[in-house]
Amino acid sequence: MKKLVSTLNLDKKEWLKYRKKGIGGSDAGAVCGLNPYRTAMQVYNDKISDAIEEIDNEAMRQGREFEDYVARRFTEATGKKVRRANAMFYHESYPFMLADVDRMVVGENAGLECKTASPFMAEHWKDGKIPLSYQIQCYHYMSVCDADAWYIAVLIYGREFKYCRLERDEEMLSDLVRIEQDFWENHVQKRILPEPDGSKLADSVIADYFKRSMAGSIPLKGFDEKLKRREELKGDIERMEKEKKKIEQELKIYMGEAERAENESYRVSWKSVSSSRIDEPRLKEEQPEVYAKYQKTIQSRRLMVKAA
Repeated sequence: MKKLVSTLNLDKKEWLKYRKKGIGGSDAGAVCGLNPYRTAMQVYNDKISDAIEEIDNEAMRQGREFEDYVARRFTEATGKKVRRANAMFYHESYPFMLADVDRMVVGENAGLECKTASPFMAEHWKDGKIPLSYQIQCYHYMSVCDADAWYIAVLIYGREFKYCRLERDEEMLSDLVRIEQDFWENHVQKRILPEPDGSKLADSVIADYFKRSMAGSIPLKGFDEKLKRREELKGDIERMEKEKKKIEQELKIYMGEAERAENESYRVSWKSVSSSRIDEPRLKEEQPEVYAKYQKTIQSRRLMVKAA
């Protein structure tokens, strides 16, 4: 591994600029399609954009604050000393692969990734499990740092602390490099948007990427089979949605006025809830000036498909 830049006193904006020079550990899972909260399309958008978004929230802040604690707990639990690297590294053979690691393990060719998790996410760490995107992150670091192994430690707030060691897997690393190289060279460098994955996240990226339509028409090529399949799926979904609704309706009739029903396998609730919302027609009629003042125009595009 080679050092790209020292992070010791690096300003956050500068750090974010350096992250745009390649694929980092937290990007790797998304690039591989294994991050449920981020898509390859979002990573692509970030890498080609000049905009520097300093996104932060309470969960991210707590994660940073507890990083030291997790590292100390790891040392207590294992007897292994760790140190900060204070640098962003890049892969000698694939310089687009970057690594800004949490800790390096003293006396071993290994590193440590520190994580925090909500108690609601504890199931994802049960029985030695590690979320796939975090596993990919560790293998990414192993590749960049040419490490033999990587440890991952997690603090599940208020419940437990646990850690695991991931061993170097040459086949896994080879596949990871191939996927990241394809993403960087054939998408980022060529400015070609990656394939969508059908997620709502991908929807939001596409909507942001192609915000406005231009009048006119283009030939529709290569989509006949996919659109035919779309029609088939649409029919299947409508039938399954109707069947689902029928089961729910039968359940409601069975429950009657009861609020809950349960057995060894299921717990069902059908509670009375109340909500309030603005009566728009009345507001428009009685207070037209107020209605007009707070009206908001939202620009969007609607996709419609009609069979010929």
